[in-house]
Amino acid sequence: MKFLFISIFSYLLIVSCNGTQKDFDASGTFESVETIISTESAGTIMQFNIEEGQTLNPKQYIGYIDTTQLFLKKKQIEAQIDVIDGQKPNIPIQIAALQEQLKEAEVNYIRAKNLVKGDAAPQKLLDDASVKVEVLKKQIEAQKSALDITSETFNRNVPPLQRQIAQINDQLLKCRIINPIHGTVLTKYAQAFEIAMPGKVLYKIAELDTLTLRVYITGSQLSSIKLGQKVTVRTDNGATKLSDNPKEKKDGYREYPGNIYWISNKSEFTPKTVQTKEERVDLVYAIKVRVANDGFLKIGMYGEIIF
Repeated sequence: MKFLFISIFSYLLIVSCNGTQKDFDASGTFESVETIISTESAGTIMQFNIEEGQTLNPKQYIGYIDTTQLFLKKKQIEAQIDVIDGQKPNIPIQIAALQEQLKEAEVNYIRAKNLVKGDAAPQKLLDDASVKVEVLKKQIEAQKSALDITSETFNRNVPPLQRQIAQINDQLLKCRIINPIHGTVLTKYAQAFEIAMPGKVLYKIAELDTLTLRVYITGSQLSSIKLGQKVTVRTDNGATKLSDNPKEKKDGYREYPGNIYWISNKSEFTPKTVQTKEERVDLVYAIKVRVANDGFLKIGMYGEIIF
């Protein structure tokens, strides 16, 4: 009977000691980079095809904002450009008459030159023909210069309008709601047919295929880890009720391979989420462990690592 009592007492003592001993090196919570997607245009959301929990791909089209006013404004500016183009002078046509006169004057000059050479006409006839040719050339040059100036004036009015069209085209593109990154929709903040303004939050998305476990280690543990080091990550699988039995604790975890990819270069106070007051008085270092998600890991879930 005495031997049985001693055995029971020893067993309880071992169990009690095991119950207070940590079988992991550090713990923390899972996180991911969460991206807030907002609108860049104002108007009614005409289409918005996403749901919370939906996985989206980069450059995936998910909806658009009403573009009617922008489209009409673009058509108005295009019409202004057409009017300007129609007002520009047609230089070849407007100097065609003078060029025909010049051709005739040059023919008369050659004829007068031949007559004077054969002593069949006075020198004055040749001089008059020469003067007329020169006068017509100067008239054509002056008119062409004036028409060029007028045309250039109209041409300078076109680029500002073209830049306005480019701005509108950019605004039209921004009316299309395009998902920028791969990830899962965490929260949907808007619905179709709501009025949107620039900066209105539409949804929040995060990459869940790989999560980050942020944990805190003490200074004494810092020498035991390095970047790229492989570690074991554990989470509670809920399969068994936790008890003082070490085997049940082990069975109550899922294990994942992890990779340390970031180590803080400065110490900080332990976060208040640490349970005991004694642990909160120490300075610790934050590290991040990358873990592939099999679908069971969630943002905010607690995890443990073993070096």
